[in-house]
Amino acid sequence: MSVKITIAIDGYSSCGKSTVAKALAQRLNYSYIDTGAMYRAVTLYALRNGLINNKKQINTERLISELKNVTVDFKFNSQTKVSETYLNGENIEHDIRTMEVSDNVSKVSTIHEVREKMVALQREMGKNKAVILDGRDIGTNVFPDAELKLFMTADNDVRAQRRHDEFTSKGEFLTIEEVKHNLLKRDHDDTHRKENPLIKAKDAIVLDNTDLSKEQQLEFVIKLIADMQLTKDKAV
Repeated sequence: MSVKITIAIDGYSSCGKSTVAKALAQRLNYSYIDTGAMYRAVTLYALRNGLINNKKQINTERLISELKNVTVDFKFNSQTKVSETYLNGENIEHDIRTMEVSDNVSKVSTIHEVREKMVALQREMGKNKAVILDGRDIGTNVFPDAELKLFMTADNDVRAQRRHDEFTSKGEFLTIEEVKHNLLKRDHDDTHRKENPLIKAKDAIVLDNTDLSKEQQLEFVIKLIADMQLTKDKAV
């Protein structure tokens, strides 16, 4: 692929955004930025430092004041061939995938100052193109001029099963009902927040992967990119 572009992937939780993004990054030799992991990192920081109590109430003022102490970045793991999330120099890729973080991340991500800092980091990371970002507001806010925008969705029961399997594989045992409740709550929080809510960008292409394999999803996106390049060539 000769022309380097920005690819924005938005959508609901457990729709396979990161799976597609990682596979696509490897195929195209692009950088991958998991923006959801960045908000999870801030949430983990807040939990570790007592800024979220057992009633899921956030000490917003303290969190805002401590954002200067929060550094989030990604480092490529040559063994796994994927970028992993680091918080203040510590690999937290496993720690940010727990239900405790999932239960609190939506509220943390509604805080204006948190979003402001994370979006600034995302734009800096992606300024040179040849990058794939997935999250909730990439195509609408972070990179509204992205050349390719996808909006991913899937059946709620399928999403719940995927997340349940993920938790189980990591030794965190929850019921399907608990996982589904968490997903639907996050959907509501993400779509109803005042600060850049989750919505489909007008020019985004919907990818419903309820019945699609990982390989089928990847090939769907690769074809979209190929068609884009063909259209550009004809226009020239």
